[in-house]
Amino acid sequence: MELRDVVRTFGDTTAVDHLSLTAARGEILALLGPNGAGKTTTIEMCEGFTRPTSGEIRVLGIDPVRSPDQVRRRIGIMLQGGGSYSGIRVAEMLRLAAAYNADPHDPEWLMDILGLQGVRRTTYRRLSGGQQQRLSLALALIGRPELVFLDEPTAGLDAQSRLAVWDLVTALRADGVTVILTTHLMDEAEALADRIVIMDRGRVVASGTPAELTAGHATSGRVSFETDTPLDLDRALAEVTRTLPDTAPLEAVRPLSYRISADATPDLISALTLAAADQGVLVRRLDVDHRSLEDVFLDITGRSLRS
Repeated sequence: MELRDVVRTFGDTTAVDHLSLTAARGEILALLGPNGAGKTTTIEMCEGFTRPTSGEIRVLGIDPVRSPDQVRRRIGIMLQGGGSYSGIRVAEMLRLAAAYNADPHDPEWLMDILGLQGVRRTTYRRLSGGQQQRLSLALALIGRPELVFLDEPTAGLDAQSRLAVWDLVTALRADGVTVILTTHLMDEAEALADRIVIMDRGRVVASGTPAELTAGHATSGRVSFETDTPLDLDRALAEVTRTLPDTAPLEAVRPLSYRISADATPDLISALTLAAADQGVLVRRLDVDHRSLEDVFLDITGRSLRS
């Protein structure tokens, strides 16, 4: 898949702004970005549902604007919601989708690996959200696609279903299938993707492997830690500065997760754990000079909510 200088405007709004990116055969590419970053518009253009205002797109060497049906015969599309008839049963829907393809996967096999055999006679509207997600994934794969678009594939899934989807996505890559993954789950992108592209306001703002992104934005002198119960930051910092007066402030990254931008020394580690112990708080995990993909994403795109 290749996009060259692609622009898509809606009136005065520019949803995609001179975007260029590629995905190689057999690669898992994670497309990340805050809501409104232009991810969905980008995917819809690649699928042939939306025409770019300018620029070039090639999917499997085909222009999806001029030959959308030719593209769709060779790709799979997993929608975040919907994708099936309300009153149709699971097995019926998969058999119907199989009939549209020249060399489909066996519907029974897909139901087995995605845990749908127990609901094969259940109508779509009576499925749980997670079951609908798994059916949507099965429908995306039924035609043996060469490239598949997965939009939030594990949204609403339980832990077991999520692992099954991860295994399946990894198997697709092993079979030479290109996977374009959009997700808000940073651990999912970090675990699955060969390469990550972060979009914001219609542009690519960062790209690389998970290791390259986290290493490239690493900051020396950082200690991150997680606790079992909330920590009183002001009280903890007061305890730390009694022995280390010039210590930087403690920051709350998210509930039960904290960090301090300071050189990691034995005295600092000892002071932090003693300050937590003074509050009866257990430090469950502590990392030195490690940035997660979520840290990188938030530093690049900002921590404020978007309207």
